[in-house]
Amino acid sequence: MTEGTTSAEAAEGVDTLTRLEQEGEIAADYLEGLLDIADLDGDIDMDVEADRAAVSIVSDAGGRDLQKLVGRDGEVLEALQELTRLAVHRETGDRSRLMLDIAGFRAKKRTELAELGAQAADKVKSTGEPVKLDPMTPFERKVVHDAVAAAGLRSESEGEEPQRFVVVLPA
Repeated sequence: MTEGTTSAEAAEGVDTLTRLEQEGEIAADYLEGLLDIADLDGDIDMDVEADRAAVSIVSDAGGRDLQKLVGRDGEVLEALQELTRLAVHRETGDRSRLMLDIAGFRAKKRTELAELGAQAADKVKSTGEPVKLDPMTPFERKVVHDAVAAAGLRSESEGEEPQRFVVVLPA
């Protein structure tokens, strides 16, 4: 325990970690079944990142088969993530914020989006004018918002799904 942390707070942290690990295990079991049905090879990695369970499907064979589970622009990945969250919800009764990555698609996308957010922030700093970005998924917008905040600016989401987009604003 750290200074100023009560035993109740420490226990709550352990309970949260245990719950998130359980979510990861339920998701892994669900995804293993899916891989078996689809006759695809892949290994399941589980972790806890930023207070949410993170599950990745990786392949030693370069992930070519797994690209079918990513789909065009990650559309299939998004759908599988929602199905996996529903499977976790069915088992636990709690809403899951689980993140799914397949063949490193989301990790690569996160890097690209962080760079896009930083570039937009640089443009706003140099021009003083707001910059509107193209429509994005909630995951993509979150990554951009974080990159903009790291650059010392603020951003907002505007519009309605699926056309919701990020606007980077001057300080």
